[in-house]
Amino acid sequence: MTSKQFSLEEVKKHSDNKSTWVVIHNNVFDVTAFLNEHPGGEEVLLEQAGKDASEAFEDVGHSSDARDLMTKYKIGELIEADRREIKSKNIEWGSSSDSSSSSQSLMKWFVPVVLPLTLGIITAVLFRIYYRSNI
Repeated sequence: MTSKQFSLEEVKKHSDNKSTWVVIHNNVFDVTAFLNEHPGGEEVLLEQAGKDASEAFEDVGHSSDARDLMTKYKIGELIEADRREIKSKNIEWGSSSDSSSSSQSLMKWFVPVVLPLTLGIITAVLFRIYYRSNI
């Protein structure tokens, strides 16, 4: 079964809180009924209404649950002439064999764990030196 096809011009006509359509990865979604439920507030959706919101959607880093929920609001796809190349950010939540990915993962832990621990040790040593010199 083929999906209903919409032009970007047609999507642009649905850009207010009465009728809110967005395009995400060449798929057209009618999110009007979701405005009041959106965790980020309806303003976030209304900012993207009538537009291709793919980049904004990916920048936020939506969960897999959010992506699953989207299917409920899909009403069609963009016509071939208005389609864009899909540039999705594939986020691997598990382990990866890619060395750059594993080094990025390591850096995510370095700042919140190792850096404060190191600063704490340095502070303790400096305090001890200062305390001994004032006795």
